[in-house]
Amino acid sequence: MICIKSVDAQNIIKKIISLALCLVLGSFVLAGCSDNSGPFEEKSYTPDAQIKEINLDVRDREVEVSLSEDEQVHIKYYENSKEFYDISVSDQSVLTMTSASNKDWTDYIGGKPSAENRKISLQIPDALLENLTLSTANEDITLPSMAVTGSINISSNGGNIMFGNLDVGDVLRLTVKNGDISGTVKGSYDDFAIQSEIKKGESTLPDNKAGGEKTLNVSGNNGDVNIEFVNE
Repeated sequence: MICIKSVDAQNIIKKIISLALCLVLGSFVLAGCSDNSGPFEEKSYTPDAQIKEINLDVRDREVEVSLSEDEQVHIKYYENSKEFYDISVSDQSVLTMTSASNKDWTDYIGGKPSAENRKISLQIPDALLENLTLSTANEDITLPSMAVTGSINISSNGGNIMFGNLDVGDVLRLTVKNGDISGTVKGSYDDFAIQSEIKKGESTLPDNKAGGEKTLNVSGNNGDVNIEFVNE
């Protein structure tokens, strides 16, 4: 009996030592991961050409839209060697901005960058864009009172969509999951054909409404929708 107890005690000591070593090694790995990316730097981008359309598709980034004062598009953002963006302008004057990364699996261990480094500020001219498409995940998208001649398409998975008076020429499409949609749409209720599908949430919109020269398409899952019409 004494030998058995001695063996059990030795096994317990070995397990404690192994656990301690794992914790120490893990702390070194985490420390190394936090230093690999390098500091974030503030960047800005202003295209040379007059932009007709913007397509922005990012992840884990807050998107804040405001009106520019010089009728040009301006983007302020933060990036480092591991998390950055691909920005381009096509021959058709379409500006595209997408998330890009150069991460190893160890770079996903640890916390997120600060809120400041996870924010994109987009300044756009009022009533000069034909189409605006914005998509993000795990963060909010906010827009001011603004107009486009064509369509606006906004999507957030894990964040809210908030806006002022939105004036569209054709279609306003809003999609959210695990978040709310709130804002006002310029025009009367009768100006829009409405298609709305809301799961696990409340909505001020009907499921379907025919008629109207424009289209309002809203989809929500696990969140509320509060949209009003203003006829100025």
